[in-house]
Amino acid sequence: MDEALARAGRLGEEAHIARAQVDIASTQVASARSAALPALDGSFTYVRTYASPFQIKVSPSAAGDSSLAPLAKLFSNLPFGRVNQYTANLTATQAIFSPRLGSALRIANYYQSASKLGLHEQLAETEYQVRTAYVRAQLAAELEASAREAVAQASRFLDQERLRLKAGTGSELDVLRAEVSLENLKPQLVDAQNAAALATLDLKRLVNVPLTAPLVLTTRLTAPAVLPTDGLDPVTIASDRAAVQAEQQNVRIAKEIVTQAVAAYIPSLDFRMSLGRLMYPQEVFALNGRSWLTDWNASLTLKVPLFNGFKRGADLTQARLGLQQEESRLAQLREAVQLQYQQALGERSRAAATITARQRTVDQAQKVYDLTVLRYDQGLATHLDVSDARLGLLMARANYAQAVAQYYIADAALQRSLGASSAALSTVR
Repeated sequence: MDEALARAGRLGEEAHIARAQVDIASTQVASARSAALPALDGSFTYVRTYASPFQIKVSPSAAGDSSLAPLAKLFSNLPFGRVNQYTANLTATQAIFSPRLGSALRIANYYQSASKLGLHEQLAETEYQVRTAYVRAQLAAELEASAREAVAQASRFLDQERLRLKAGTGSELDVLRAEVSLENLKPQLVDAQNAAALATLDLKRLVNVPLTAPLVLTTRLTAPAVLPTDGLDPVTIASDRAAVQAEQQNVRIAKEIVTQAVAAYIPSLDFRMSLGRLMYPQEVFALNGRSWLTDWNASLTLKVPLFNGFKRGADLTQARLGLQQEESRLAQLREAVQLQYQQALGERSRAAATITARQRTVDQAQKVYDLTVLRYDQGLATHLDVSDARLGLLMARANYAQAVAQYYIADAALQRSLGASSAALSTVR
C-alpha cells in the first residue's frame, strides 16, 4: 500500500496539477509584490518624417536673405518637421500611495495559502482513491482465489466419483451430478477473474503503471487485529479540515475584494521621472556623441476618481454579494464535513461488527462442509448435500472478504473525512 501511495504521489496527474497550482500562486504573490516596487523602462525609437506641416521650406529668392538666418538658427534644433529623429528614454515610476496595493498583496498571500491547503486536500483525495482501489483489487483477488478453490474441490470430487464408478461403488448419476456442479462453478471463476483484472486496471490507472505491465499485490486482504470504535468531536474535525481552512482563505479574499471596491473611491499618488536623449541628424545613420539633446523631467500625479458611470457602486455591491456567498459556502462546507465524518464513522463501526459475524459464519460453513463430505464418504449424504455445503462455504468466504474490504474502505473514507494523508504520499514532491 505504501508503495502504491508513493507512486501515486510521485507520478499521479492529480497531485501534479495541485502542486502546479501552488507554484502558480507563488508567482502571483511575486507579481502582486512587484506593484509596490519601482518600475524602470527603457526605449529607443527612430522616426522618419516624409511630410509635415511644420517643415520650413525656403524659396530660392529668400535663400540669400541674411535676415532669415537668425530664424533658421532658432528652429535648427527643434523637432518640428525634422526628417530623422532618434529618441532614447529611461523612465522610472513609483507608486507613492495606492489604496489597492496592500489589498492585492494580501489577496495573493491568501490565495497561496488556499492553494497549499488545496494540495493537502488533493493528496487526501488521492490517498482515498488509491486505498479504495487497492482494497477492491485485494477483494477481487480473494474472490478469485475462493472461486478457484471451489473449482478445485469440485474437480477432486468429480475424480472421486469416477473412481467410485470404476470400483462399482458409485453410479453414473453421481458422476453426472459432479460434472454439472463443476461446470456451474467455472463461470463463477471466470467472472471472478474478470473482476480481478478490472480492479487491477483501475489500480494501475491511479498509480500510473502501464496497463500492459504486470502488477502483483504483495499483501492479502486480512481482517485488522484491532477494530477501533472511538470517534472525535465533529466540530474539531471541521475546523481542522484543509478544505474548510481553504474556504476560510476564500472568505478573506472576498473581504479584500470588498476593500478594493471601496478603494476605488480613494485618490492615488504616483511619482514619475523620465530622462530622454534626442537627436535629429540630416542623414539616417549620421549618429555622433555631440548632437544629442537632453529631455529630463519629473512629475507627481494625483488621480482623483470623480465619476465613471456608477461602475464603482456596482463593483462594490457585487463584491459584497460575493462575500456573502463565500460565507454561506463556508458554513455549508462545515456542515458537510461533519456529516461526512459521522457517516464514515458509522459505516466503519458497522463493518467492524459485520467482520465478527462473518468470521463465525465462515467457521460454521467450513465445519458443515467437512462433515457433509465425511457423511457422503460414509454413504449418509447425497451429492446434492455436498454441493449445497460447498456453495454455502463459498458464499460465506465471499461475504467475509467483502466485510473486511468494506471495513478498510470505510476506514479510508473516515481518513478522507479528516482530510488526512499518509507520509508515503505527502512527502513526495
